[in-house]
Amino acid sequence: MSKNILIVAGDGIGPEVMGEVKRVIGWYNDNRKFDAVVSHELVGGCCYDAHGVAVTDETIEKAKAADAVFLGAVGGPKWDKVPYEARPEAGLLRLRKDLELFANLRPALCFAALADASSLKREIVEGLDIMIVRELTGGVYFGEPKEITDLGNGERRAVDTQVYTTSEIRRIAAVAFDLARKRGNRVTSVEKRNVMKSGVLWHEEVVKLHDEQFSDVKLDNMLADNCGMQLAKNPRQFDVIVTDNLFGDMLSDVAAMLTGSLGMLPSASLGAKDANGKTKSLYEPVHGSAPDIAGTGAANPIASILSFAMALRYTFDRGACADLLEKAVDKVLADGYRTADIMQAGKTRIGTKEMGDQILKALGELNA
Repeated sequence: MSKNILIVAGDGIGPEVMGEVKRVIGWYNDNRKFDAVVSHELVGGCCYDAHGVAVTDETIEKAKAADAVFLGAVGGPKWDKVPYEARPEAGLLRLRKDLELFANLRPALCFAALADASSLKREIVEGLDIMIVRELTGGVYFGEPKEITDLGNGERRAVDTQVYTTSEIRRIAAVAFDLARKRGNRVTSVEKRNVMKSGVLWHEEVVKLHDEQFSDVKLDNMLADNCGMQLAKNPRQFDVIVTDNLFGDMLSDVAAMLTGSLGMLPSASLGAKDANGKTKSLYEPVHGSAPDIAGTGAANPIASILSFAMALRYTFDRGACADLLEKAVDKVLADGYRTADIMQAGKTRIGTKEMGDQILKALGELNA
C-alpha cells in the first residue's frame, strides 16, 4: 500500500534541503521497496504571498490525510511586517495545533567525525546522544490571554499566559518514559517549580506518573536554568529530557550547538494514535530558513535527511532503513565531506546538492 507523504518546503533554504529529502525518498522507493507518493503544498511566507495566509485550509486537510508531513523552514525578513496572525510562523503553529502534534522529539547526537566542530571540547561531547522531548501544543505559546494592551500615557502591557493541565503533562511524560525504556532508561524532567505554579504542577504530575507506571525508569528533576548550565558543563549525563514548550524550544537549541551545527539536527512532532493505530506526524530540521544563504546552494541538508530517518523509524516502522540512512550520513562525514556550517580544516567543502549526492552514493555502497 502506497505511503502518502506531503512536503511543505516553506521559505528560504527550505525548498533546497527538502529537494534532497525527496531524492532520498526516491532512492528508498527504488532500492528498499518503500513505495511512497510525494505531493507538495505551500506554507509560511510563500503561502502568504500566494494566498494571504500562512497556511490554507486545504493544506491542513491534506496534512491530516498524509501518512507523514515534511517541513523545510518558514519565515524571513521579507515578511516582518505582515499581520501577526498571518506571519509565516503561524502556518507552522497551526499545523502543530490542528494535527494535535503534542510531542516534539529533538535528538542531539554528536557524530564522531564532528566532535571537533562542537563549541565544546571533544572530551565533553564525544559520544553525546540526548533525546529532548518537548511538549508542543500547550504552554505559553498557546495560552490565553495573549495580548498587548494600551494603558494610556504611552504605556503598553504585553501578556502571554503559561497554562498546563494534568492530562497534557502526563501524556508528554509518558512519551518520554516510553522512549527512555528503549534507550538509557533515564529521564530528566525540567521545569521552574521554584517560581512558576505551572512548574509545580508539572513536577507533581511527572513524579506521580512515574511512581504509578514507570518506576523502573530512573527519574531526575531539574530546574530549567540549571539544565541549561549542565548541558554546557556535562551534557553526557542526560539520556531523555522532558520539558514544556518554552523551555524545550530553548534547551533543544542549546543542545544543537553541542553537536556542531543546527544544520545537523532533525526533529519529529507526533500526535496520539487513532483507533487504527495511526499517528499524525510532522518532520522538520531544527534550523531556520537562513535567508542569507537561500538560493546559494550552500545549505546543509543533513538535518532534513535525518528527519526522514526519524520518519522511517517512528511513522513507518522501518528501523533497519533508518539505521542505513544514519550510517550513510556517518560515512559521508567520516570521509571528510562538509557543508560550510560544519567546515573544518583539511576537509572537503561541498554544497547542498553535492552533500545529497554523497549520501545517495553512501546508501548505494552500504546497501550493496
